[in-house]
Amino acid sequence: MSSSALSILVIDDNPRIAESLGIAIEMAGHRLDIASGPEEGFSRLAAQRYDAILLDLNYAAGRTDGAEGLAMLARLLADDPAACIIVITAHSGIRLAVAAMQAGARDFVMKPWRNAELIAKIEVAAARAAPRSDRPHVYGGEVPGGEPARLLGDSPAIEQVRALIRRVGPTRAGIVVTGPSGAGRTLIAQAVHAASGDADRPMARLDLRDMAAWDRLAGEEAGTWLLRHPDRLDEVAQARLLDRLPMAARFIAIADDPGGITPALARRIATVEIAAPSLARRQADIPLLARHFARIAAERHGRPAPRFTPAAEALLISAPWPDEARGLSAAIERALLLGDGGVIEAALLAPAAPVVAAAPRSSFDLDETERGMIEAALIEHHHNVTHAAQALGLSRGALYRRMARHGL
Repeated sequence: MSSSALSILVIDDNPRIAESLGIAIEMAGHRLDIASGPEEGFSRLAAQRYDAILLDLNYAAGRTDGAEGLAMLARLLADDPAACIIVITAHSGIRLAVAAMQAGARDFVMKPWRNAELIAKIEVAAARAAPRSDRPHVYGGEVPGGEPARLLGDSPAIEQVRALIRRVGPTRAGIVVTGPSGAGRTLIAQAVHAASGDADRPMARLDLRDMAAWDRLAGEEAGTWLLRHPDRLDEVAQARLLDRLPMAARFIAIADDPGGITPALARRIATVEIAAPSLARRQADIPLLARHFARIAAERHGRPAPRFTPAAEALLISAPWPDEARGLSAAIERALLLGDGGVIEAALLAPAAPVVAAAPRSSFDLDETERGMIEAALIEHHHNVTHAAQALGLSRGALYRRMARHGL
C-alpha cells in the first residue's frame, strides 16, 4: 500500500455491493472498512477518522426514496461539514444524487459503476478536502492523536448535547461539563475541543487536585485546557487558580457540582454548562451503545462481533448500569470474553446489574433489577424454570419464591 493510501468507509447493506467496492478499492492500494447500515457506520466513525465515506442512500427493504441515506448525510455533515462523502445510488436515482450533492456530498456513483471511474472519483474528492488544520472546526472531527470525538445515539437527550456543542464549541467561552461520572463527560469535553479553533492543537489536561502540577499553566499562553475537579477546591485555592490562568487560553472544566465553583472562577471557566445525560435519560440509546462497545471489544481481542440474544437486549434496557456508559462498556467486554459462539446471553450480563449505588431507594432499585434479571433468564430459556435457575445460580425453589414475590 502506498504512502498516499486512503482510509475509506463504505456504508451499504448489500454484501455483494460492499464486496465489489472492497475489491476495487483494495486493488487500488487503499484501505477499506465496511458498515452494513447507519448504526454501524456511526459506530465506526466514532472509533476512527476516514478520508472518504461511500454512502448508500437506501437501507430498509423496499425503500427507494433515499430518506435514510439523506438523513445520515445531513447528520454527518452537521457533525463535520468538511467530511468527504460520496453517495451511491441506482441509475434511476439521479434526482437523489442531485439532492445529495445539493446537501453537501462531494460526488456520486451510479450503479453499476466502472472501477477506474469509481477510484478516480474517490481520489479526486479526497484530494479536494482541505488539510485538517484548515478545515472548519466542528464537534465530529478528530482530536489530536487521530481519535474522533463523536457522540453516539439518537435520543433527544444526546441530540440536545450535540446541538449545544455545535453552538458553543467554535466560541472561546469557558465550558463546564457536568453529569454523572462515566456518562461521557471527557468525550463531551473532547467534542467541544474538536469543534473549536484550537482543534489542531492537543488539549492539555490538568487534575486540579494535584496543586504541584499547576506550574504547567505558566508555560502555556494559548490553546485549550481541560481542568478536572475545580469544584473540589476551596475558595482560597480557586482564587489562586484564577490568578494563574493564562488570559489567551480557553478552558473546559469537568465538575460534579458546578455550584461549587466560585462566581469569579466560573466566569472564566464555566460560562456555559453542558450536562452529560445519564443512561436513564437515554434508554433508547443503550442497545446501540452496547453493540458499539461489543464491536470495539471484539476488534481489541480478535473476536468476531457478537450478537445479543433477545433476553440480553431486554436486560440491557431494564438493568441499571453502575458507572453509566463506562460501566456498560466494561460489562459488555467481560461478557464478550466469557461467552461462546459469538453470542452474548443475559446471564453473562447479569453479574454487573445488581450492583446499585447506595441511595434512599436502593432496595427498590435492587428489586427492579432482580425482576428484570429473572424475566430475562426466563425468556432466554423459554420459561424452563430449571434452566433459568441454573443460569441465575439459584435453586428451583429459590427461583419460584422470587417469581412469586415479583408476580411472575
